[in-house]
Amino acid sequence: MNNSARIRELNDAFRKSFVGGRVLLTAGVNALEPSEREAVLRKVRDFVSFDPDNDPYGEHDFVSVEHNNERYFAKIDYYAPDLAHGSEEPADPAKTVRVLTLMRADEY
Repeated sequence: MNNSARIRELNDAFRKSFVGGRVLLTAGVNALEPSEREAVLRKVRDFVSFDPDNDPYGEHDFVSVEHNNERYFAKIDYYAPDLAHGSEEPADPAKTVRVLTLMRADEY
């Protein structure tokens, strides 16, 4: 399996379960009513519409969803286990902490 395929597999597993990394919510997402916040998180988990335009590297590391006429972005970044540096090997879960940041598009 090549690195992009392994990264995609790890990203999909994390995004669908939120297990195996950290999930950060921006102030705008955190301010949503709990049911609305959960609806947005569910859309991120369920997203499958990856294509060459929104996923040029085939790693499934960025999602854009809409909820109640508001656009949200979810981005997965790769950190070294110390969380102070970027991971040099995002295909290796022993050397990488995945961090998914969910934000309103206007917070980008």
